[in-house]
Order: sequence, then C-alpha cells, then structure tokens
Amino acid sequence: MKVWLEVALNGGAGRKHQPLIPVTPDEIIEDGVQCAEAGAAILHLHAYDPDTGTPTENADIYTRIIEGLRAKTDAIVYPTLALTGTLEERFAPVEVLGTRGLLEWCVVDPGSVNITHGAQLARDQNGILYANPDAHIRRGLDIAARFKSHPSFAVYEPGFVRLGAGWAGRTPTLPQPIYRLMLSEDFQFGLPPRPYALDAYQALLAEFAPGAPWMVSGLGGDVMRIAEAALSRGGHIRVGLEDASLGCEKTNRQLTEEAVSMIGQFGHTLGTAEDVRQALAASSGT
Repeated sequence: MKVWLEVALNGGAGRKHQPLIPVTPDEIIEDGVQCAEAGAAILHLHAYDPDTGTPTENADIYTRIIEGLRAKTDAIVYPTLALTGTLEERFAPVEVLGTRGLLEWCVVDPGSVNITHGAQLARDQNGILYANPDAHIRRGLDIAARFKSHPSFAVYEPGFVRLGAGWAGRTPTLPQPIYRLMLSEDFQFGLPPRPYALDAYQALLAEFAPGAPWMVSGLGGDVMRIAEAALSRGGHIRVGLEDASLGCEKTNRQLTEEAVSMIGQFGHTLGTAEDVRQALAASSGT
C-alpha cells in the first residue's frame, strides 16, 4: 500500500493563535507548492481576505488559490467548508467552485460536536458548537455527487463514521469518501491519539464502511506519535499547521518533511497524487 500524505496548510484560527500559517493567496500557493515538492499528495486550505487577514469563504479568492496551486503542482487541492451559517450560506461558495471545475475533493463533516480547548475548560470558558445538521450533510453529499468530488469526512466522534456511511449509502453516484479520524490531545472531543482509538475506529469502519480509505489527523495533537500504528493498520496520514497544537514553531514544509521521513523509516512507500487518484477511482468503480 502506498501511503497518502495530506497537509492542512492553515485552518481558521488566524495568526494570533498559529503565527506561521500562510494567509495571503500568494503565501498559501507558495507554501502548498513547497509541501507538494516535499512529498505531500493532498493539500487542504482555508482562504483569508488578503486585506484584513481574516478567514473568508469568498469563492473568487479560493479560485485564485486553487488555480495558482494547480498551475505549479499536480497535488490534490481542496477547500474547507464554512464553520457556521445557513445551509445556503455554507454551501454556495462550494457550489461555485464545483461549477468552475475546482472541487476535486470537498469537506463534508457528518455530525455535530462541541469543540472546546483544554485551556478554555481550565478557565471555565465555553468552546464552540460545530453544527452539521442532517440537511447540511445531505447537501454536501449531493454537491459531491453532482461534481464528482470525493468527500473528506472529518470524524470528530465515533458516531460520525456511522452517520457519514449511512448518508453516503443513500447518495447515488457519490464518489468514494475518505474518513479522516480527528484525534486530539488539546481539544476535549472524541478520542485521543492512542492505539486503542485506532482499534475502535477500525472496528467501526469494518462494520459500516468496509474497505473505505482512512487517515489520522490531529486537531491540537501530534499524530506522529501513532503514525506507525496507523500505517501498520492500513491508514494514511495528515499533518500541517491547521492540525498542530496552537503556537507551533515548525513550518508546514518542516512538518511535511518529518512525516515523509517517518513514513520511509517505517518501511512504507509514499504515494503520489496520481496514486491517490487511481486508488480512489478503483474504489469508486470508475
């Protein structure tokens, strides 16, 4: 098996919390190209308003970034989904990107979750509710089916596997989803990055999404501590400043290079973007 390496370039926390993230379109393009050259097959990104430095779901800014990356690398590139908003507000930019042929993968998060950092808990501060009602999940999957886009399921809680697989099974012509297991030390959701978490998720996937590709990622946690266990179980890896603990002092390129080195040390072969595409095409029957 060839290992897929994804890099999440920035996230929505902003430079106040993650100082080294790329923010402007040119910075994101440059950072993404560097990570692809270092071995990343998949790039995930959030767009920022270049004038204010704040997150935005502006489809034109996403277009500029994705087209800029495609001009310089064959890596799979895909945007985020708005954290909040009505159904129409959240998915309108995604549909625009689909009509422009810029939606090779898309984010569909099959469930709702409280995202609370341990530091917030210690200060008696509330976290946020990340709400994904069934209607939103279904809209995301319908868009994925229409534009032949592979949905990336962020699995914050074990039930996300069951709900995601259930709705995916009721969405005709949906390309193969990828199950991304969100493991965290710093945030108080789901399971931490431990081997027992992988065992539990493997059992769930075997029952509800047999044969589906999956990867480990850590929001506020270091998945490298369980990388060998994940790879030995047939999983893939995601790293990057979106997922790293806040205030990370490493760049995306450094995180990529570390992951590439570790994958090789464990005796695995790194997959290219074309390897990923071929594997997904085979699993989708296309």
